[in-house]
Amino acid sequence: MTELTISGVTIGELGPQYDWGARVRGVTRDNLADESLRERLRALFVARGFIVFEDVEPSPQVQVELSKVFGPLKDHPTRNVPRADPDLAEGVIDMQHHPRDMQGHLHGIVEVDGKRVISFLPWHFDHSYNDELNYAGVLRAVASAPEGGRTGFADGIAIYNRLPADLRARIEDRSVLYTLDVRLTQMRFGRYFRTFGDTESERANTEEARRFPRAIHPMVWTRPTGEKVAHYCGFSAVGMAGHEDPEGDALLEEALQAMYAAIEPYWHDWKPTDMVIWDNLRVLHAVEGCDPRHYRRMQRTTIRGDYGLGRFEGGKKIGEVDREIAPLALPA
Repeated sequence: MTELTISGVTIGELGPQYDWGARVRGVTRDNLADESLRERLRALFVARGFIVFEDVEPSPQVQVELSKVFGPLKDHPTRNVPRADPDLAEGVIDMQHHPRDMQGHLHGIVEVDGKRVISFLPWHFDHSYNDELNYAGVLRAVASAPEGGRTGFADGIAIYNRLPADLRARIEDRSVLYTLDVRLTQMRFGRYFRTFGDTESERANTEEARRFPRAIHPMVWTRPTGEKVAHYCGFSAVGMAGHEDPEGDALLEEALQAMYAAIEPYWHDWKPTDMVIWDNLRVLHAVEGCDPRHYRRMQRTTIRGDYGLGRFEGGKKIGEVDREIAPLALPA
């Protein structure tokens, strides 16, 4: 990828080892008004699936303006999730971990490779539990842990191309069932960590999860540009659609282990002036976690959009679900 400059903004590769992703420097409130730049950024995002914006003014307002370049924003479904700025109608959600919240217990702590961490998330795509997926997310770090706490990203196109050919053939027309119950203690497939108990917010979500219909998403889908994407995860997965049996369970576990082996991730070390955007229909992401003694604070916006391939069991629509379950407390 050749580096170029437009309207004072420099666009370059994510790194020499990646054939996806990009880095962009020089974005400001003023030049974001340049429609030619906005068009270039949108085209770059479609082609590369992930962008690191460097040296950006660190504010919720700029995060909203940058996010709007890529589409209309989707507010978080529940007002119980903290907002960074209540005056922003779109809602920049505010995700914090305070060491004082631990109160000497292990709830919410995860052990990965022998290390106990907080704020961990396994490889996943957002809103797997819904029939509609958001198009993208924009994330920034307000406060980073002095070590750990990185966010990882992995390209689904690259993953698909690295999977064994025989496995690709076996999952080509398969779909996975996902539940609103996203407690890590309940994760059945693809676990590579140890849990010690649910957090209070995770426990509060279990009643809605019992009443919320399960969502179905294909394991492989084809983009309008022609590339095939491996797009499945163990996070909130409960089985293979139409094959909730030992054979289906074994295939899902095999596919997840093959996916982990195929992932060549980009791990982002956060600076306060960074913002990243990822294509939720293409790119998986994860959080490695950090020492429970450290404070960590992230802010995120969500960009509306869908690929049209997800559905609820029984043919229900989200409007029907909303009427049946109120208030709806969906996780971030």
